[in-house]
Amino acid sequence: MTDSAQPGSDLQTWKLTLAYDGTDFQGWQVQPGQPTIQGELQAALGRVTGESPLPQGSGRTDAGVHALAQVASFALRAPIPPENLHRALNRTLPPSIRISEAKTVRSTTFHARHSAIAKTYEYRILRAIDCPPFLARYVHACAWPLSFDALEAAARLFIGEHDFLSFAATDPDLAQRNLAEEEEPGDRDLTSGAPVKPLTTGTIRTTFSSTWVERSTDSGDLLVYRVRGNGFLHHMVRNLVGTMIDVGRGHLSVEEIPRILAARSRSEAGPTAPARGLFLHSVEYPTES
Repeated sequence: MTDSAQPGSDLQTWKLTLAYDGTDFQGWQVQPGQPTIQGELQAALGRVTGESPLPQGSGRTDAGVHALAQVASFALRAPIPPENLHRALNRTLPPSIRISEAKTVRSTTFHARHSAIAKTYEYRILRAIDCPPFLARYVHACAWPLSFDALEAAARLFIGEHDFLSFAATDPDLAQRNLAEEEEPGDRDLTSGAPVKPLTTGTIRTTFSSTWVERSTDSGDLLVYRVRGNGFLHHMVRNLVGTMIDVGRGHLSVEEIPRILAARSRSEAGPTAPARGLFLHSVEYPTES
């Protein structure tokens, strides 16, 4: 069952859920001359509907980062049934991008990023000497020993409200843009075009859960870090994982984590884990969305 936009409006607000292999893309956000998820989706909408709205994602995944259930929103005038748009987009999109659900939503103010109330990310580490080629694009292969107990102890220290500045990216253009991966300067309402105020600002975030799971596979031990929170800074999850790997290897004490958080300095935390192990797992919205 789907809901159309407000009566009297020619526009319908759409919500898409999609998965993608980010290996061959330069991230979510459109970049001139570069293959991106947002760019491919916009082009596909143009081919299918004759309209080219810029889809707004729930977060701007970086180059090489994957998604199991990214969410995108946009507005269309074309009166196309959701199941038809779903099928048509999957026929024209590259095989590395798949739509799993397409629907219209009642609220014209729904926005994939600003309406989200929580997001979950997963990071996957394969603890093995040799990484099979069919897994190499989707895991961070670690040949060195890692203490699972140390990883789990470190992960628990990130639960709750913290200032995560020590785990934010230190890109040279940070002074020109927001630190948050889920916020873009100049965001506007999908239908009215009015400026949208960012949902979260600064570097304080709340993590609702932060845990590791260990699974035995034929290729080695798979360590999966899952973190759920109300928002994430640019590179935050990868920097958390890189720091926890240092803890797991014995290069850093678990007791150092509170000090690193308090320092509010990227130089105090560990390295940035590779993009290929990171997945946007899911995005949560109020039930009416």
